[in-house]
Amino acid sequence: MPKAPPPPNLTALLPSWLLSLRADRKSEQTVKVYGDGVRFYLRWCERVAAAPLERASLRGWVTELIDGANAPATARARQHAVRRFTAWLTEEGELPTDPFLGMTAPKLDTAVIEPLTEDQLRALLQACTPPKGAAPTETLRHRRDEAILRLMLETGARAGEVVGLQVADLDLTAGTAVIRRGKGGRGRVVPFGPHTARALDRYLRLRAHHRLAATVNLWVGDRGKGFSYDGLHKTLKHRAETAGITGFHPHRMRHTAAHRWLAAGGSEGGLMAVAGWTRPDMLMRYTQAQAASRAAAEARTLNLGEL
Repeated sequence: MPKAPPPPNLTALLPSWLLSLRADRKSEQTVKVYGDGVRFYLRWCERVAAAPLERASLRGWVTELIDGANAPATARARQHAVRRFTAWLTEEGELPTDPFLGMTAPKLDTAVIEPLTEDQLRALLQACTPPKGAAPTETLRHRRDEAILRLMLETGARAGEVVGLQVADLDLTAGTAVIRRGKGGRGRVVPFGPHTARALDRYLRLRAHHRLAATVNLWVGDRGKGFSYDGLHKTLKHRAETAGITGFHPHRMRHTAAHRWLAAGGSEGGLMAVAGWTRPDMLMRYTQAQAASRAAAEARTLNLGEL
């Protein structure tokens, strides 16, 4: 019988898959998440001497992730990355068959994420007020973070979408920002009001004196550097800690924006268009936490008990 071919070098093939993802116009954040998921899995297999192309190995890794206090959503996302990788290996002829075809993903609990309260939002914005006599670089950092928070709060834009904005994507007079590549490669225009426009204008006037002022990217870093997705998470977490907010994650801004839109009387269709959702179930997922309170407020205006 002919000898079976040796298994492919998965570590060596990983960069080729990431190139393929970029060619398919996946966002850099998606490429990073997928790449990290596969790297974590391969390192785990090496550590425990597991065969990476066996189903038992993938199941064992996912189980360890969940048992190690990782959220099921994290385990699901990392397993998905590995499965996408082996699917690509099969399509490219590096594997004869996909060893993980048909494997089920970890079951997710439906998490209810509470939006930030109005008091918390005010405290969060107050944490971005530059102190008197602050150095220009410190003032720039405060103005930048306030502009980011206001933009995310009013538009519901994803963190990755905000990081990817360019200066030319803003029209302060019209009060619009162009999201050129949203999730799934879909672009859209998001509106914002005068308070957000003023915050952006304050930031842009300070940005004009930054070392990277001539670059196209909207956001600049603190020490003459660029501004990354990780930088946004770090700086907003710092603002939340200063404001005394626990359990903060930038994604809560998207939930908060969705709740405030509906609570103010905005339509569901309008919210879906601004947030970049194409399915109604996403609308429910992001707004379910305060659905009862919004319904109660609406019921009081209807006055149906008056007979």
